[in-house]
Amino acid sequence: MSLKKFLIQSEVLGRGNDEVGELLMSNFLRLMVESPDKPAALIFWNTGVKLVCEGSWALVHLKKLEEQGVAILACSSCLEYFDLTDKLKVGQPTNMVKSIAALLQDDVVCL
Repeated sequence: MSLKKFLIQSEVLGRGNDEVGELLMSNFLRLMVESPDKPAALIFWNTGVKLVCEGSWALVHLKKLEEQGVAILACSSCLEYFDLTDKLKVGQPTNMVKSIAALLQDDVVCL
């Protein structure tokens, strides 16, 4: 298990066309499940929290990653803002203080 943490800030990967961005995010998560190397955590902020909630296409990948030992952390302020607190289906809510501490510990990759 790597010490790296990935900060996922959106439902899509990259900027520009959201359909392409969703395809890229789907491929990224699917291939992360298949990879022998795993990050220590995926931290979800802003609209990225929608990926860990009820109705998300990404739940199957994220549940597998969690089973493989990857911490799945969702910004509680973002969950509240989007009225998704009761819809969290994978991972744990976290606050900004804990997110900052986690991000400062090791290498971070922003997506």
